[in-house]
Amino acid sequence: MSFANTCGILLLDKPQGLSSNSAVQRVRHAFGRIKAGHTGSLDPLATGVLPICLGEATKVAGYLLEGDKEYEFTARFGARTATGDLEGEVVETAPIPEDLADRLREVLPRFTGALQQVPPMYSALKRDGQPLYKLARQGIEVVREPREINILALQMLDCGKGEASFRVRCSKGTYVRTLAEDLARAVGTCAHLGYLRRTAVAPFESLPMHRLEEIQANPGAIRLLPPDAALPHLPGVWLEEAATGRLRMGQSVALPDADPAREQPGLARVYGPGASFLGIGEILPGAGLKPVRLFNNLGADST
Repeated sequence: MSFANTCGILLLDKPQGLSSNSAVQRVRHAFGRIKAGHTGSLDPLATGVLPICLGEATKVAGYLLEGDKEYEFTARFGARTATGDLEGEVVETAPIPEDLADRLREVLPRFTGALQQVPPMYSALKRDGQPLYKLARQGIEVVREPREINILALQMLDCGKGEASFRVRCSKGTYVRTLAEDLARAVGTCAHLGYLRRTAVAPFESLPMHRLEEIQANPGAIRLLPPDAALPHLPGVWLEEAATGRLRMGQSVALPDADPAREQPGLARVYGPGASFLGIGEILPGAGLKPVRLFNNLGADST
C-alpha cells in the first residue's frame, strides 16, 4: 500500500520508555517513511497522547505547540532525584509529614493561576546551543531564569503511603516534574515523579488514541484527523474556484462583501470548492486575503 499522499494528524498513545522522536520515527516508518513530526515532546518515562502530523499536515504542527495540556501524575514523597523522576539517582531525602494529605489540600490553591517556574536541568532547553540535559549529564548546572506558566486546574486524586496522584491542566512550557518538586517543598518535604501520563492536548479533547502496535500492524486502518482539526480557533474562509486558483499561485484575493471574516484580521483557515482545505491565509485590513501556508495537494472534504 502506498502512503505517499497521506495527510493528517495521528493521536499516538506513546508507550513508556520511548522518546518522542523515536516514536515519530516508528510511526513514520510504518507509513512508508513519509514526512512526519510531533507537536510537543513527552519524556521517555511519560505515556499518553502525542499528536503526530503526517505528510502535508506537518504544515500545521507549529500551531499545535501553543495548546494547553492535561496530565495525570504521581508524586513520590521523601526523596528527590537528579532527573526529577524514577530514572535519576536520589540527591535529597526528607521526612514525609504524617498529615501529608491535609497539607497538600491546603497548598493546592497556591499552585493555580499564573506562576513562575524554574525549568529543570534535565530538559531540552538549550544554553549556547547545548541542551541542558547534556550539561546535566556532565555534572554541570547553570542558572535558569524562571518562566511564567499557567496552571488552569490542579486536583489531588488520591493520597496514601507516601505518594499522591494528581490531575493538572496547564499551559505549554509547564514541567510537571518541577511542579511535583515544588508541591513537596511547600509541604515541608521533597518528591519525584513516579508516573506521568498526558491525557489531553488542546484542541484534541476526549478523542481516541492509537497504540504503536496497531499502527505498525495495519497503518492503512488508522483513521487520521484532518489537518484543519488543529485550527478550530481560527475563523474559516470559503473561496470560489477562481479565487482559489489565484491564491494557490501566491496572489492575494478579495473576500466577498458578505463574508463575516472580513471583520477579523489575522490568520484564517481557507477552504476551496467542495470544502477542500487549502491551508492557512491571513485576512488583511481592507478585506484582502493573502496565502501564508498552503497545502500542495487538496484533500477530501475537511471537517
